[in-house]
Amino acid sequence: MPLPEFELTGKVAIITGAGRGIGKAIALCFAEAGATTVVAARTESQIEETCKEIEQRGGKCRAIPTDVTNNEAVEKMVEEAISQCGKVDILVNQAGGAGGGSIVPLPGYKGFLAGGESPSPLSEQAWHHCMDTNLTSVFFSCRAVGPFMIEQKSGKIINVASMAAAKGFANLVPYTVSKAGVAMFTRSLALEWARYNINVNGIGPGYIPTSFTAPMLHDPKRREKLLSSVPLRRFGEPREIALLAVYLASPASDYMTGQTLYIDGGILA
Repeated sequence: MPLPEFELTGKVAIITGAGRGIGKAIALCFAEAGATTVVAARTESQIEETCKEIEQRGGKCRAIPTDVTNNEAVEKMVEEAISQCGKVDILVNQAGGAGGGSIVPLPGYKGFLAGGESPSPLSEQAWHHCMDTNLTSVFFSCRAVGPFMIEQKSGKIINVASMAAAKGFANLVPYTVSKAGVAMFTRSLALEWARYNINVNGIGPGYIPTSFTAPMLHDPKRREKLLSSVPLRRFGEPREIALLAVYLASPASDYMTGQTLYIDGGILA
């Protein structure tokens, strides 16, 4: 028989980065669990497709095109979600992007994650873009939704980080730093908002086949080397991340806050 503690019936969830990959999988799983989903991303056609799939399965969905690096756009996203759905119970900060390159030129060095090529020096613009996309966007979204959750004295916030929050990767300094920032943001905000019955937790995915990881996973040599680093000897699936998100969004996780759960096939064990 179903476990009611894992149901999201009657809840309203905002999911950023919901046009594809992990974000889309989370939106679909939330809808399966009974939530009304508000999906956001820059590309309108992608989130419209996510909504279409949810509605075809009998779920309720709203699509709000949003650039999460723009504070005004994020505030508008939250305002529209509340205007259309009446409230916000759950926020999932999934939107993110890559950010790589060497801090300075590295003569003779061939980077594995760069496909065996010498990594390009990291520009200041690329650094700020990665920080804005992966970390500042989380700050914007939480700040926008916070007053509403504090007023209703309840809420669930899920920040999607990465196993890179807890493990260094050469030539990915901005990415690892931004994701580590997400994990620490999660811990600190959890303490700040616990008194208002708001749970703030995170997810740190390992290697998941998505458009983000495609360049690494489609190359046979790189794919095999990455696979050999995973104790379970396989890559994860977006739905596996989404099912963990359902737990963190549901009453089943009411006594958990400030944690980032790593789902990486054992890499960080």
